Amino acid sequence: MKTLTTIARAAAPVTVCLALLAGSSVPSFVGNGFGKASWYALHSKTASGDRMDPSNLTAAHRSLRFGTKIQVTNSRTGKSVVVRVNDRGPFIRGRVLDVSKAAAGRLGMINSGVASVCFKVLS
Repeated sequence: MKTLTTIARAAAPVTVCLALLAGSSVPSFVGNGFGKASWYALHSKTASGDRMDPSNLTAAHRSLRFGTKIQVTNSRTGKSVVVRVNDRGPFIRGRVLDVSKAAAGRLGMINSGVASVCFKVLS
């Protein structure tokens, strides 16, 4: 049987995501959401033609337009960062975003490699 503490801990990421998405003026079907994010630090060309720079605050998303700015929040810690979409991905089932190493550092997910996040389209 789950304890109340376990249930509260499990509900915290959902609460953070709902609070983030509730304040959005962009309808949820336009690109707001939540799921797993991972990070990458390559130096190759991105799908937008930019050179991938791990020190820039960028992200890969499957369908958002290149140049779209999104606020990404780590559901567990509440840490947040604004990134610009400049690549396509992630290509691993169950993940919604790949963020640069710099963005992962601000989100506090370097060591874990993967984190539950929610994101909101800003522009």
